[in-house]
Amino acid sequence: MSALLARARRRLGGRASDEGSTVLEVVILAPALALFLGLIVAGGRLAVAHQSVEAAGAQAARAASIARTQDESLAAARSAATSALDDQGLNCVTSDVSVDVAGFATPVGTPASVGVTVTCEVSLADTLPGLPGTIAVSSTVRSALDTYRER
Repeated sequence: MSALLARARRRLGGRASDEGSTVLEVVILAPALALFLGLIVAGGRLAVAHQSVEAAGAQAARAASIARTQDESLAAARSAATSALDDQGLNCVTSDVSVDVAGFATPVGTPASVGVTVTCEVSLADTLPGLPGTIAVSSTVRSALDTYRER
């Protein structure tokens, strides 16, 4: 069979034809390139989600450190984190705001801080349509309390 093909090639010009090889290359490479671009888009969207959670944590920690009492601090931090996530347009499947207000128990004149941890479960379908599951994006931020302010 190969001898018959070789004889036919010699009669037609001596070289095998490259027709169709470009189409085959495109068919092989196109899905790989599409997957690569999809992963870049998903990574970018996850980076934006992480930045949004960081910003929400910073705003919540600042609001908690300005409050006068522990109870006000808890409420201010939760409110600031929730509104920051909403303002950023981040769609959390579930979100949690944990506030560490132990710094309010330290005596006046002693350096202290409050901490806020914001956790957001981001749907992977929001990053790239068709991806199943969720990923947790979390941020912990601390903010100093005024050392000489009455607590």
